[in-house]
Amino acid sequence: MANVKIKPLSDRVLVQPQEAESKTASGLIIPDTAKEKPQKGTVVAAGPGTKDETMQVKIGDVVLYGKYSGSELNVDGTDYLIMRQSDILAVI
Repeated sequence: MANVKIKPLSDRVLVQPQEAESKTASGLIIPDTAKEKPQKGTVVAAGPGTKDETMQVKIGDVVLYGKYSGSELNVDGTDYLIMRQSDILAVI
């Protein structure tokens, strides 16, 4: 897990997306132009929550999120998504 200098506020979560699949289950190689945007990632930082919403995810959790959830940002060459905890669909 990378040591990230970003500290999310309130109920926001910083997620490092997993790489998109480069092969299908049958072994076909998927070109970069046809790869799906990943919808799974690892929580690398989480805010403290709010008085109305306690944090249910913690650092290290692998989560599923909506295809268009969060805002993309790049820190020191690494891509991250910052999103509200409510954008997370499930913890794996």
